[in-house]
Amino acid sequence: MEATKKIRVLQTIRQGKIGGGESHVLDLVRYLDKSLFEPVVLSFTDGPMITSLSQMGVPAHVIHTERAFDIGVWKKVKQFLREQRMDIVHVHGTRANTNVLWAARSLGLPVIYTIHGWSFHDSLPTWNRKARILAEKFITQRTRLNITVSDSNHQTGVKEFGRFKSTVVKNGVNLDKFNSNGIYPDIKAAYGIPAHHLVIGYIVRITEQKDPLGMLRAYAKVCANFPDITLLMIGEGDLKAEAVGLAKELGITDRVVFDNFRQDVPAVLHAVDIYCLPSLWEGFPIGVLEAMAMSKAVVASDVDGTREAVEHEVTGLLVPPKNETALANALKRLIQDKTLRTQLQENAGKCVKANFDVRDMTHKIETVYQQVLAPL
Repeated sequence: MEATKKIRVLQTIRQGKIGGGESHVLDLVRYLDKSLFEPVVLSFTDGPMITSLSQMGVPAHVIHTERAFDIGVWKKVKQFLREQRMDIVHVHGTRANTNVLWAARSLGLPVIYTIHGWSFHDSLPTWNRKARILAEKFITQRTRLNITVSDSNHQTGVKEFGRFKSTVVKNGVNLDKFNSNGIYPDIKAAYGIPAHHLVIGYIVRITEQKDPLGMLRAYAKVCANFPDITLLMIGEGDLKAEAVGLAKELGITDRVVFDNFRQDVPAVLHAVDIYCLPSLWEGFPIGVLEAMAMSKAVVASDVDGTREAVEHEVTGLLVPPKNETALANALKRLIQDKTLRTQLQENAGKCVKANFDVRDMTHKIETVYQQVLAPL
């Protein structure tokens, strides 16, 4: 009997650094049914994700560009797709899509586009937002199938484009890796944080989207009343230097620990008591799910995808975005009310285990692949 040919699926993403989309790709290729699928990854920059894929034995390739719509790489991508004999191309994020779509379509390959949060948002200048809406409308109409990671992102697509179809598959978290009962090194001691301090964790890209400056200003209001807390800011990004400068300006440098991205996020989360994500917009935040899986109390901004991950007063506290007073008050409330903090931590852990297991997410995506390749 002839063995069934495996479906070769290209996962492509704009960069090899570790962030939400990159974690999603790593987990997806880890849990795909290898008896049916053969994953290959293409990134447009090198980074830790590529190393992790090599360790997993998943072929990973880099065609370098840091630009969207970089016509200079399109022919290279087409040659790569032809050589790799791909059956499906699964693009993650706008930049990966704009640099792969032409090549895949010219070879007649089906393209699946996962939107990890839209590239347009309200804080952009009007002309830029309109240009991005037109670009997203153009590419979503030329893919075989779109996946949105939240109901909110799906509804935004319908509202902005009129004609928009997508399958909603919410992100999941790797529960083997993010295990609240695991044994972890003492991160507090490693950073010199006093053992009795409550730790607020901010573990994200330090960019405008994640409002790091608002985070620091809110935290400064909290510091004035509570001496036994430390803010752990883990991440890199274009606002990192400004954030470090602001902490100095606010006089809270001795109450904030800055560090670059780490590969051992579960160990870092284990040291955290309250996880904070004051984003201005989100697709469906994997960082929040990871913190919840580790049974952490969450304070996050009440924006699109986040409100589908966090239930206010049940699995975390939601506050309006760009509202430093509300953010400070929510943090103060959790610092003072240990009973509430414990309740939120327990509920968060149960919620993720019941609803956001990465294995369930992967099964749904496998079904999408099979539907796309099914004879019409």
